[in-house]
Amino acid sequence: MRGAEFAELRAFLQVAEQGNFVRAATQLGLAPSTLSQTIRALEERLGLRLLHRTTRSVSLTEAGTHLAARIRPAFEELHAAIESVNDFRDVPVGTLRLSVSAIPAQMVLAPLLKTFLAAYPGIQLDIVVDSRNVDIVKERFDAGIRYGRLIAQDMVMVPATPPSRILAVASAEYLAAHRRPTSPNDLQEHVCIRFRGSNQQLLPWEFEKAQKKVEVAVNGPLIVNDVDLMVKATRAGIGVGYIAEAYIREDIAHGRLVPLLTDWSPTYDRWYVYYTSGSHMPAPLKAFVQFLRSRGEPGLGEGAST
Repeated sequence: MRGAEFAELRAFLQVAEQGNFVRAATQLGLAPSTLSQTIRALEERLGLRLLHRTTRSVSLTEAGTHLAARIRPAFEELHAAIESVNDFRDVPVGTLRLSVSAIPAQMVLAPLLKTFLAAYPGIQLDIVVDSRNVDIVKERFDAGIRYGRLIAQDMVMVPATPPSRILAVASAEYLAAHRRPTSPNDLQEHVCIRFRGSNQQLLPWEFEKAQKKVEVAVNGPLIVNDVDLMVKATRAGIGVGYIAEAYIREDIAHGRLVPLLTDWSPTYDRWYVYYTSGSHMPAPLKAFVQFLRSRGEPGLGEGAST
């Protein structure tokens, strides 16, 4: 196979997987116009139309579907073969694609980015922050970081944070004007800031004490789907927030937020780095997991698979 043919097939497979010329061009490091010309050259060489194109979407023809299915395993095997050579390097090289939800993006990744990239200059991090529960295999990520109970049971899971509570919190300004709750049901009399998850459902406010579990239906004029916005709104005194303690530890330490009902706030699961249990672990991912384990914080990086 000539180099041009290989490049054309690689470009076609990327378009087939992304379903979008702009996204595929970004992944390949090409201009969309160059990618379009590459696909057109492949179609002319084969004498077949491989893609249906409209101004808004791209889909595979029957021939395109057949070709993608036949060449995908070959490209995956080629990628695995090249990646396996990385094991012979003194320093790992390559791209590490991570799918991360918003909270661990700030809690886990932000504090370590500078140190990790300095320690592994040959690794390029490609981080996508997405609140959806992403299928990392289908969307071709090397790993993800998400809350434990959201991760599929067949994934390898490595703890990325210690276990954390989810706390009801408020600003001192808010508490100066409102009576502090002494039981979870008291929150029904308060202005609460609610959070809508990626499944479009409102996050329930759950509490537990002495084996007794309580779920409170709170109300308030503000619903958000961004954790940072909830933190800022809570700091501003708009109402009571319901936020992972690890995410707001500095706000609590500096008095910007005041924990409420701490005796009703049990410890929940932690966030994990997770990836498939394939036979070969990419060198950049192996380096990232080892780096996480080397941080020396209790409970981090000691995990195993589910």
